Amino acid sequence: MFDPLTLDQMRVLVAVAETGSFSAAARKLGRVQSAISQAVQAMESALQLTLFDRARKTPALTDVGRAILEDARAVLAKTHELQARARGIRDDLEPELTLAVDATFPMPLLMKSLEALRGAFPTLPATLFTDALGGAQETLLAGAARMAIYPIFSGPPAEVSAEFLARIALAPVAAASHPLSNLGRPASREDLEAQVQLVLTGRSAFAQSLRGGVVSPHVWRFVDQTTRLDFLLSGFGWCNMPLHMVQEHIDAGRLRRLDILHGEPPPEFPLYVVCPRDRPLGRAGRWLVADLRERLKSCPTSFPLAAE
Repeated sequence: MFDPLTLDQMRVLVAVAETGSFSAAARKLGRVQSAISQAVQAMESALQLTLFDRARKTPALTDVGRAILEDARAVLAKTHELQARARGIRDDLEPELTLAVDATFPMPLLMKSLEALRGAFPTLPATLFTDALGGAQETLLAGAARMAIYPIFSGPPAEVSAEFLARIALAPVAAASHPLSNLGRPASREDLEAQVQLVLTGRSAFAQSLRGGVVSPHVWRFVDQTTRLDFLLSGFGWCNMPLHMVQEHIDAGRLRRLDILHGEPPPEFPLYVVCPRDRPLGRAGRWLVADLRERLKSCPTSFPLAAE
C-alpha cells in the first residue's frame, strides 16, 4: 500500500517550525508558498491530525504539531545518517585525510603510522592538526578535521562517535636541581603545595574547566607541551607529564620522577578515536587506526588494551 507520508513533508514541517512562517520556509527551501502549504496539508491529511493553528495571522504549531515535529526531526536525522553511511560505503576512501590529534599523543609513533599510511595510500593528501587540551575536539566539531584523537573524561557529544584507543600514562616529575627532587624522602602533599605546579591547559572552555591532578595553589598554566617541558627542565616547577615525553630526560638524569607519600596515582589520559556520527571513517582512516593500535602495543607508556 502506498504511504502518503513523505520525507519531503517532514522537511517542510521542520522548515516552517524553524523559520516561523510558510513564506519564510518557502524562501529557505526555494519553493513557492503554495507548495509549502500543500505539503503541510498533505501531511495533516496523511496523519489525520491538525499540525498548525490557522486561526492566527501566522500559523502556529498545535501541541500535537510540536510532538510530531520532534518525531519528524528524529526521522530526518536517521535518514541523514543512513545517507551518510551509504556515501561511506560507496566512496569508502576519503578524498583527503584530515586528522586532529591532542598533543599528549606519542608523536614519534604517530609519525611512523603516517609514514606507513603514505606507503599504503601514496596519492592520499593529508592534513594534521596538533592541539592542546580541547583543541582537537573543537577542530573536529568545527568541521576542519574528518577524524580526531583526544582525551574524553565523560560521555562524548551526541553528534560524534568515539572508540577507545589507549590510556597515556602520566608521571610526577621535576628537574634534578628542583627542591622536590632533593628531599631525600617521599614528597608529602604539603611539599607539593609549597612549589609551583606547571599545568597544561588550552583556550577552550573544556580545557580551562579541568582540575584533575592540580595540587598546588601556585599554578602556572601552559597551552603548549614543549614550552611546559622547557620550564620543567629549567627547574621552574613540577608537574605531571606524559611519561613518553620525559622518559629520556629521566634516563639522562635531567629530570627525576617524584616519589609522593600516600599520593593518589597520577591522572591518566584516556584517548579516543573520534569522528562525526554522520561521517564514519573511510578506508584510510580505518587503516590508520588499526596501525596505531598495533604500534601502541609496543609503547611502554600507553595502555591500549585497558578498555574503557
